[in-house]
Amino acid sequence: MGAPATAYDEKKETCGTVCLKYLLFTFNFLFWLAGGVVMAVGIWTLVEKSDYISLLSSATYAASAYILILAGAIVMVTGVLGCCATFKEQRRLLRVYFVLLLCIFLLEILAGVLAYIYYQQLNEELKQNLQETMVQKYRQPEQEHITKAVDKLQHEFKCCGSNSSSDWGESVWIRTSEAGGRLVPDSCCKTQTLNCGRRDHPSNIYKVEGGCITKLENFILDHLKIIGAVGVGIACVQIVGMVFTCCLYRSLKAEPY
Repeated sequence: MGAPATAYDEKKETCGTVCLKYLLFTFNFLFWLAGGVVMAVGIWTLVEKSDYISLLSSATYAASAYILILAGAIVMVTGVLGCCATFKEQRRLLRVYFVLLLCIFLLEILAGVLAYIYYQQLNEELKQNLQETMVQKYRQPEQEHITKAVDKLQHEFKCCGSNSSSDWGESVWIRTSEAGGRLVPDSCCKTQTLNCGRRDHPSNIYKVEGGCITKLENFILDHLKIIGAVGVGIACVQIVGMVFTCCLYRSLKAEPY
């Protein structure tokens, strides 16, 4: 009379389960793309801004970037795992996927906390260390990375000295014959030529209120805001993903086999 019992042996999917599967798949694709963005921000911080990192005494700024790169890599792997778990409907994979999402969430919270702490202490650190770094290590043996960083800082931000160009009067290098009579490094000059640093007149060198400290501080603060915004954005997306995962897990668990 009725249909054969074998017709009902296969697992039946409810409409809600199907919707959850495709929502979770869409989420994982976007999550995978977001992982690439997170990695890109972290790598950009370390590669493009590595010179400036060498001027900072604290490793907090660099640590935040490394955490972002690690989180981005895990995000991309997790996105692929999430797609597999969704379509294979394996609760074990969904559990692993959920745990990875939680780990990434905690990593991003850690990066955000580090960025916030560094945001609060940045001004004091620059005041205490930047001037000493510039006057004590510029053009000194085995300090080529510092020299390169200082020259890049002054040239790109159009500034001279930590607080002002007069800071260079205390420079170890300026006081030696190797300076060739320069009063400031050539990177302070508005138009850089060999030995242009012999004249420290405002018409020749950059005279910026607050010196390079203000310029570098503003740059790092802006970049910390980018790191924070990326971390918060991905964390919010992850919460949605964890909710979807829990719903799909419960839905699969409730279905008969």
